[in-house]
This record gives sequence, structure tokens and C-alpha cells, in this order.
Amino acid sequence: MKRAPTISFASLGCPKALVDSERIITRLRAEGYELARKHDGADIVIVNTCGFLDSAKQESLSAIGEAMAENGKVIVTGCMGAEPEQIEEAYPGVLSITGPQQYESVLDAVHRALPPAHNPHLDLVPPQGIKLTPRHYAYLKISEGCNNRCTFCIIPKLRGDLVSRPANDVLREAERLVGAGVKELLVISQDTSAYGVDLKYAESPWKDRPVRARFLDLARELGELGAWVRLQYVYPYPHVDEVIALMNEGKVLPYLDIPFQHASPEVLKAMKRPAAQDKTLARIKRWREECPDLALRSTFIVGFPGETDADFAYLLDWLDEAEIDRLGCFKYEPVAGATSNALEGAVPAEIKQERYNALMARQQKISARRLKRKVGTRQQIIIDEVGPTVAKGRSKADAPEIDGAVYLTSRRPLRVGEIVTAKIERADQYDLHGSVAGF
Repeated sequence: MKRAPTISFASLGCPKALVDSERIITRLRAEGYELARKHDGADIVIVNTCGFLDSAKQESLSAIGEAMAENGKVIVTGCMGAEPEQIEEAYPGVLSITGPQQYESVLDAVHRALPPAHNPHLDLVPPQGIKLTPRHYAYLKISEGCNNRCTFCIIPKLRGDLVSRPANDVLREAERLVGAGVKELLVISQDTSAYGVDLKYAESPWKDRPVRARFLDLARELGELGAWVRLQYVYPYPHVDEVIALMNEGKVLPYLDIPFQHASPEVLKAMKRPAAQDKTLARIKRWREECPDLALRSTFIVGFPGETDADFAYLLDWLDEAEIDRLGCFKYEPVAGATSNALEGAVPAEIKQERYNALMARQQKISARRLKRKVGTRQQIIIDEVGPTVAKGRSKADAPEIDGAVYLTSRRPLRVGEIVTAKIERADQYDLHGSVAGF
């Protein structure tokens, strides 16, 4: 019997790129291709690149170089593929270069270089598709592209304007995932809360009723599927306030990932971000009054062109008042094609580093303070890893890979993907520690 053709896959970048990788792999597996664990020995290598920052481009080029050295037959896709010149110059021998979401082009390139062994049999693939995340959680991408024009970002250039999926299409995928054992759905896109604006919030039939392609309506329906629903990459539009009620009803997790990026009105104006951060503080206060368990995650950029000492001090003061639970920080990097490159007032590298260190030190204190309040409480924990004596999991306040963890002891062995009740006994700067109190 002829051996099935094998493909090795390298996926870089954000969860949105991971979803693209899962879709490509699902299609290839349906056509009879096998996945190889290593580049060496595979018939072909696909590298899904990231092109958001210069550092990400370098990581992508390095991954392509590694694949070329270990295998030699390489197909490149993803965000960096939208501007292929740099890849072509560094590695003229790659078989094909395509941009993000160009699944058909990737498949065509694979077919040309490595024809499938036989006709597709869709029963080779589980109904939920092939997942690169652990079995108990999955990223659910609800739209592509973005209508915002933040000066530091080239995502619209790489991925285009907002294109939302019909609500019933998203819900069918979510239902399949939950049916296959997924316990947590991480709702993602470039701009999750803008979902449906391009469709004019059109209705589509789901079960016995129409559902609008609207952020609130979709979140409510997802909340009926029996899994944790976590909302990520939520731009702080006014209608985001409406979703807090769903958190109190237990429909979606009391968690919002909102990339505020800064607090100083001057810097936000230069970034072309919403600049009314005084109103944002009032909204955060109101959200927490309505939903005391709400966890807020955000990302910030330090060293943006024109950022002064006063702007940075403003950001630190704002953070003290906002008390963001989980925080990611980036030092500003110029990105080819971003309009922020033309702004005056470049911040020296050493000052960027100083500000980064100061921001993270301030956040560490805020995080420790907020986590300490959870000592003595009972929390639901989803188990991600099981060790000989201690299991590692996450509370409703923690997204995988980017947030903290909860370390648990248990009288009986735990299973990955299980959701348990734990008593929190201790907290440090970023993580919680406790013991299982119920199943």
C-alpha cells in the first residue's frame, strides 16, 4: 500500500493565525495527508508566518530558514506572505508564498508539489476539524480583518477590512466543538466587538429562530452551549457595556480582554485610539459594580513616538485607578508600512526599557493585590496539566498562555479538561495556589 504523503507544519503568531493553521490542516487531513512531527523526513513543510512587528518577521524568517535547512521543500503562508519580497529575497527557493486566509492557494501549492494519495474521504477527519490547541479549549474566530486605522498597526493592510461570519456559521462550528468535548470557547477576531457591522447585523436562521450577527446576540447564543465562553480582543465600543449582564447570568465568563494601549489623551490621539480614558475609568468602575467578579486583561505600548515623561506618569496613575487584573506590555517598534513611522519624537531604546520595567513593576503590585483578595474563596478551575502531586489549571479570570495559573493539590487524580471547585489558599504576584474542594 502506498505511503500517505506527510506534511510538517510550523504556526507562528497570534491565535487568529492558529485558527488559519487548523483550517488548512483539517482540509489536508481530509485529503489523506498525514502530519509529521519533524521537518526532517516530511515530504513538505508549511510555515504560517506572522508579520505584525519587525521582531515577528525575523522570527518568521528564522522559521522559514530552519525549514529550508532541515527539509528544503517549503510553502509559506500567513501575514508576512502578504508582502512576499523579504521572503523571496532571503529564500528564493521556497515553493510558494501566499497571504493570510488564502486557504485555497495553500492547498493548490501542496497539490502541485505533493499530489494527494487518493480522493478525499471526509470521515478521516473528526467533525470538529483538526485542532492545534489542547482538546478542552478552542479558539473560535468570528471575523477577519479590521476597520480601525490605528497608526501603529498594519493588520488592515495585511488582512483587509472587517469581514464577519454569519451568526449561524459561527454557532454551528461552536456546537461541533462543544460536542467534541471542548469545555472553553475563546472568541477571537481582530476586533471582536465590531462583529457584524459589515453585515449590517443581518439575521441568519439558527435552530428554530433567527439570530442577528451582533456581538451581544452571538455571545448570548454561545452561552447556551454549556461551555465557558471567553471574550478576547474586545475594542471598547459603548455597546460592550451590554455584555456585562450576560456575565452576571453566567452565560459568558466574567472576563474582558480590551487592548487599551495607553491612557494619555495625547498618545491615544497619536495612535488614533479612543481618547476618552477618563470616561473609561468610570465605565470600568460601573462594570465592576455590576459584576464584582469581572477580570480585565489589557495590553499597553510604551515608548510610542512623542510619549513624554508626563504621558507615562499619567499611564501609571491611570493603571493604579483602573486596577487591570492581567496586563501585557510592548515596547513600541516601528513596523514597515505603519503611519506612526512618520511621527516625530522617537523615544530612545533605553527610555523604552526603563518605562517597560516601571510599568511591569507597578502591574506586579496591582496583580498581587487583586489576587490576594481571592484567598479563602472558592473558584471553578479548568485543568490544563496534571503532574504527580500538583495540577495546573486556570480560573475564569485566566486565558490560556497569556494569563496566570492556579496550582492545585487533590485527594484523587485529576484529568486534563476537567472543571473542579477549588479553595484558594495562597496567592503570589501572578498565580493562585489551593486544593480541590469539589468536583
